[in-house]
Amino acid sequence: MSIDRLQAAIQAKSFVCVGLDPRLEWLPTEGTVSERLFDFNRQMIDATYDLAACFKLQIAFYEAHGLAGLKAYHQTIQYAKERDCLVIGDIKRGDIDSTAQAYAQAHFSGDFEVDWVTLNPYMGYDTLMPYLPYLQDHQKGIFVLVRTSNPGAKDIEYQWVDGQPLYLKVADDLAKLAQDYLGESGASNIGFVLGGTQVEDISALRQRYQQIPFLIPGYGAQGADPRAVRDYLGDQGHSIVNASRSIIYAFRDYPDGEERMSYYARQALKHMIATIERA
Repeated sequence: MSIDRLQAAIQAKSFVCVGLDPRLEWLPTEGTVSERLFDFNRQMIDATYDLAACFKLQIAFYEAHGLAGLKAYHQTIQYAKERDCLVIGDIKRGDIDSTAQAYAQAHFSGDFEVDWVTLNPYMGYDTLMPYLPYLQDHQKGIFVLVRTSNPGAKDIEYQWVDGQPLYLKVADDLAKLAQDYLGESGASNIGFVLGGTQVEDISALRQRYQQIPFLIPGYGAQGADPRAVRDYLGDQGHSIVNASRSIIYAFRDYPDGEERMSYYARQALKHMIATIERA
């Protein structure tokens, strides 16, 4: 099961997922668009793969550059796999059955095949169903948006439904579904995305969903509190916190940054791990 591989990586390395979200305007200018994107990602992977549990690629940063960007997306996935690293495709898909089937095929097989994807359930749970056969048959996993860190999250996720916030109803429903996709450790291949900047009821959430892995975005540039992140992670050893800009663009804070991008990324990752562990 993919969750067992994730837990093994967390135990061997750390609880950090490094986000590979390259911004072309901040990268060295040599080479074609696809070469610049992939070369930067390759350097970041080389600098951090032995410390990071996995890598997350936000597909929008590649789609923005058309075919050249998608070529770099594919190359980055392949390179991470060569390093025996787990890859999360941050695609946040959510659509009707036939379209969802096509999305599942696209991201769990072929050129863009990854180990986990992020999904949006707020169009209805039928949008998740086409992905589920891949969880058992192809060793894949899904992280489903539950409580996000964007300002507009309260527009929908915090609306009161059946005596509780909508995000809790969604989490409860998903937790029931997750029981059918447990790994050897008892954790599930269905996880939640819980924004690290949303700090209400963290301990209660962790206690309520002990078998569910959490993907926690929002650390670093978005300002998530280290103690809150530590509480989200819990002691189960199956959850991860994502950081992108604070790691891969750490070099921008130093005069010699472009010559030492890998060094500053690695130092930023080590500092992040230590900070959360001390929290």
